Amino acid sequence: MTDATTHLDFLNDLLAKARRAGADAADAVLVEGWSISHRRRLGKLEKLERSEGQDLGLRVFIGKRQAIVSTSDRSPTAIAPLIERVIAMAKAAPEDPFCGLADPDQIARAVPDLDLLDPVEPTPEALVERARAAEDTALAVKGITNSEGAEAGWSRTAVAIAATNGFSAEYARSGHSLGVSVIAGEGTAMETDGDYTSALHAADLEDAETIGRRAAERTLRRLNPRKIETCKCPVIYEPRVANGIVRHLAGAINGNAIARGTSFLKSKLGAQIFPAAVTIVDDPLRRRGLSSKPVDGEGIATQRRKIIDQGVLTTWILDLRSARQLGLKTTGHASRGTSSPPGPSITNVWLEPGAAAPQALIRDVKSGLYVTELAGMGINQVTGDYSRGATGLWIENGELTYPVSEITVAGNLGEMFKNLTAATDLEFRYGVDAPTLRIEGMTVAGR
Repeated sequence: MTDATTHLDFLNDLLAKARRAGADAADAVLVEGWSISHRRRLGKLEKLERSEGQDLGLRVFIGKRQAIVSTSDRSPTAIAPLIERVIAMAKAAPEDPFCGLADPDQIARAVPDLDLLDPVEPTPEALVERARAAEDTALAVKGITNSEGAEAGWSRTAVAIAATNGFSAEYARSGHSLGVSVIAGEGTAMETDGDYTSALHAADLEDAETIGRRAAERTLRRLNPRKIETCKCPVIYEPRVANGIVRHLAGAINGNAIARGTSFLKSKLGAQIFPAAVTIVDDPLRRRGLSSKPVDGEGIATQRRKIIDQGVLTTWILDLRSARQLGLKTTGHASRGTSSPPGPSITNVWLEPGAAAPQALIRDVKSGLYVTELAGMGINQVTGDYSRGATGLWIENGELTYPVSEITVAGNLGEMFKNLTAATDLEFRYGVDAPTLRIEGMTVAGR
């Protein structure tokens, strides 16, 4: 942050003004952001943009009523009417028995340094070179006929939070990204795929040539897909789509869904829902993690947790409000913006690697599907029913044979969790990560 002390002083002064205007309690968050983005296609620059902005959010409480306002104007002439409006809104809002700030003894007393900020801002020329190298490498691969473009970007975000319960903190994070998508084939037989990399520090990005080659290889393996007959068989998820299974779990154990009773896992806390070999970790304190945060959006200290420990569901994902509804303590998972109240959200989550190599999960499959892409969100969170469009490779006698498309994979998440086996190839690439996963007995719908 440009001047952290000044920003926290500004927020604390804002809160004091809100108290004088009639608020019983209040909190505020200030977000400043800077970004550069570049896009090119077939060697020609299509976009090179820089943006800067800031946003301020103020939440006030009057009894058990709350209201939130946000603005990008921090001038004294804008702040006075902003406070007046939010106080009037809070007085007119319905009561919420579960809203409110953390108690003073709940708030974090320190903000750990997680190395979230790359101090070096890349030049526009550096971003142009990253995108050029990725696209040129992909186009140089035999069989690649066209490009959908390459993009490179950088961002820096600074956050300051303060509340009338005594909490105040600030931290900053950066982000670098690079992606490319290319085309193979001609006419109606064209196929497209791509690859991307993202990291907080430029040094942690995969190199552009690797991204380009992988994008080309993924595109070429999709050529001349076949249709398959509907069947029941093992389904193996490539790592870039396997993390979707972890995301579905996260949605099912989100405190809001549990408090509403709208999750198929609502009665499963403490139950064995995965095989004993499966452990899933949520770690907001992972250094340079894509979703790391030193404190949550309500000023609660964050901590590493095993949300699945040897197959057992150990916790819900809770903020203060959902925890109060359930008669529990917050798990420090509050996430928030400037214009809405906090809500529970996961951080860096991964399914720990298993004992078998990916090839071993494929080797004993007589007939099955290796999924490389998923489409649609046919998930019923209440029942756990799962149905998604898929593209991939057909497995015959333990070998990846030919590409398949226009298929649907279906099952029930409860049963899928029980029949899951993880491979050894975990990599931290997406913020929510998993190794190759094999799930038995799924329905694959084709012709």
